[in-house]
Amino acid sequence: METVEENLAGIRCSVIGPCCSDFTVEYALLVKDKFYVAYYDVEHCITVASKSDDDSHWEISHPQGEWLADKNRYMHQTEFDSHNYLTLAIDNQGHLHLAGNMHKDKMVWFRSQRPGDIHSLIQQPMTGMREQSATYPLFFSGRKGELLFRYRDGESGNGDDIYNRWNDAQQRWLRLLEQPLLSGNGLRNAYARLPVFGPDDQWHMIWMWRNTPHCETNHQLCYARSPDLLHWYRHDGCRLTLPITIDSGDIVDPAPVEQGLINMSQSLGFDSKGRPLVTWHRYDDAGCSQAWIARPQGKSWQIRQISDWNFRWDFKGMGSIPPDVIISAARAEAGQLVVTFQLKDGRSGEWRLDEENLTLDAMRLCPVTPLPAALYQCQSGVHPQAEVQIIAELYQQQPRHFLRWEALPIQRDLASGQNVIPGQLCVISVASSNDDKE
Repeated sequence: METVEENLAGIRCSVIGPCCSDFTVEYALLVKDKFYVAYYDVEHCITVASKSDDDSHWEISHPQGEWLADKNRYMHQTEFDSHNYLTLAIDNQGHLHLAGNMHKDKMVWFRSQRPGDIHSLIQQPMTGMREQSATYPLFFSGRKGELLFRYRDGESGNGDDIYNRWNDAQQRWLRLLEQPLLSGNGLRNAYARLPVFGPDDQWHMIWMWRNTPHCETNHQLCYARSPDLLHWYRHDGCRLTLPITIDSGDIVDPAPVEQGLINMSQSLGFDSKGRPLVTWHRYDDAGCSQAWIARPQGKSWQIRQISDWNFRWDFKGMGSIPPDVIISAARAEAGQLVVTFQLKDGRSGEWRLDEENLTLDAMRLCPVTPLPAALYQCQSGVHPQAEVQIIAELYQQQPRHFLRWEALPIQRDLASGQNVIPGQLCVISVASSNDDKE
């Protein structure tokens, strides 16, 4: 890593230490008054590191969770499940919150007893209700800076989306909504992206439904908007009764099962007039994977195919799978819409679309990753099959800080059986235009 750093101007690398490298799971980097990092060490245990920007020394802590009899392990230990990512947030009193290591597990949540002190992280319940089978924990901020939290209660094919809010005065979590926002009614579950606050002063959210634990049973891409996260509407203003179910959502794409919809791959962006844009991928009539874009238009949705690919990402079954196709949210730029893509075969690039009719103006192949190409090349000899993992800092639209490490790729949440040496976890920082030049 030192050799790479020496050849890259404007790049700083701070080595935290060894980390888990025998499977891939997402870590978390939060940059506030200090750098805060949550990751798994070589023993698969939750580890938290912190340091000030001008300090070369990382403080390391190993928070302890309760014993999980059904898993025969402690809450702070993980297996090989790539669903068990970690995430961080800080409340308005400066206390650190940590959640993660959950895939149909008892809620895993820690809060520091003292502001900014990683050594005082204590595990406890949130509300204590519907917390025995939690997955997909995510923190985010409300319009007034309040700390919010979303997770799924249940499992793939049978789950509800629950929202909590942190009460600063009472120092505890309360329900944001008394009922789930999205409910599968015991027959399915929704895979939703977090609500996005748009330039129109509205929250926007997209999701798709899944009928079983098998990923090919995703179907029906949907949308809703809200002024306050409490009252929800279709794009045409029709009120939605909570919880939103498969019978009441605003359907963007009615794609049935086995038509190439994959969860967590859809994105929300906005055009220059503040109108929401949805991007995703699924099969075309010929069975090839394609990228699509949609925007509300009257009572329906204006949908356009963007790509013209001749391959098919034919995914099936259970467990985590690596993405063969990554499509970005659309953004407005110089009178056009820009959408980027990355493919498993190494191709990447961007499309430029006419903003009014969503038709393709131009496509070019180019790098779309946020860091120089050299940083995506393995350097440490972890394993011949290892890949570089890059995670951007949380909650920043234009991040400057990234986590970098090397690990075996996602492998359906199973142990590889390979002999893998520990990786080295680093924070990579990119100089901004305002940084002083030395």
